[in-house]
Amino acid sequence: MDFLTTLEWLGKPAWMWIMFLGVVITLLAFDLGVLEKRRKNKLAPDDDGSMGIAQSLKLSAFYIAIALIYGAWLWLSLGRESGMAFYTGFALEKALALDNVFVISLIFAFFAIPITLQRRVLLWGILGVIVLRAIMIGLGTALVTQFDWVLWIFGAFLLFTGIKMLKDGGDDHDFSNNKLLIWLKKRLPITEELHGERFIIKRTVDGKLKTFVTPLFLALIMVELIDVVFAVDSIPAIFAITQDPFIVYTSNIFAILGLRALYFALAAMVHRFAYLKPALSLVLVFIGLKIFYSQLWGKLDPAISLSVTLALLLGGVVVSLIKTKPAAAN
Repeated sequence: MDFLTTLEWLGKPAWMWIMFLGVVITLLAFDLGVLEKRRKNKLAPDDDGSMGIAQSLKLSAFYIAIALIYGAWLWLSLGRESGMAFYTGFALEKALALDNVFVISLIFAFFAIPITLQRRVLLWGILGVIVLRAIMIGLGTALVTQFDWVLWIFGAFLLFTGIKMLKDGGDDHDFSNNKLLIWLKKRLPITEELHGERFIIKRTVDGKLKTFVTPLFLALIMVELIDVVFAVDSIPAIFAITQDPFIVYTSNIFAILGLRALYFALAAMVHRFAYLKPALSLVLVFIGLKIFYSQLWGKLDPAISLSVTLALLLGGVVVSLIKTKPAAAN
């Protein structure tokens, strides 16, 4: 056991990484094993398989509570700066994940994926995201470590992205003209219809057994692609908060873990968060400016980063709920 206390990986003892992975695996087993099995056992013949809003919010609160407890442990173990960096990164990534939900709902609508099958796409999508984020954060860490000037590029990119989002409300997502989707349709044998939860099927064509992919598989690819697109914004933003790969990765993963639970509540209420995107835009602008400040005058107090980030995001949520409040019945 002693070698785990001395062995380090990416600047942190191996036991910290092992403990984090243990927490992640336990949460995944709980969600994908216990909860999913219980759901299937209780599924009524006329049940569409969706998670109720109340259940979705309760489960999301559970995931957030676990993340807050983990952040408190980091604060006690690694110090105030690491704890605040984790909380700031978690809040930012969680807010970006909320924005991601809207796009995922558009993907499901485009491919006409019923609610009964959406859970499966979200399951494999989140597992894929955990791997993709590890790769992208690893590349980001290598760049920042080797080339300090990369932070200037990150800052400029975040400023540009934030101002662009503030100006035009973000990009339109017209999947019918998506280049990757067009390329996939030209090169993959795709069935016209869904085949339950199956991503791949085999059919006999002209006496030969051939492999086909289903629209469910295309939806999964698009969900993964959208996460990569969102990660292009979120990863530079989190590196502006901290260059510690352990804090970067753990805050990312804790924000993503509860996304499947939160999806069904947010998909039903996404219209109530109309002002979240402008708030996110301001956060990206602030973090971009923070990079330039840090590079020119020194590190900004993590408490300021956390306070400004939370104030902007909470402000966006509160204004959204007030502005989109349903009119009282006459």
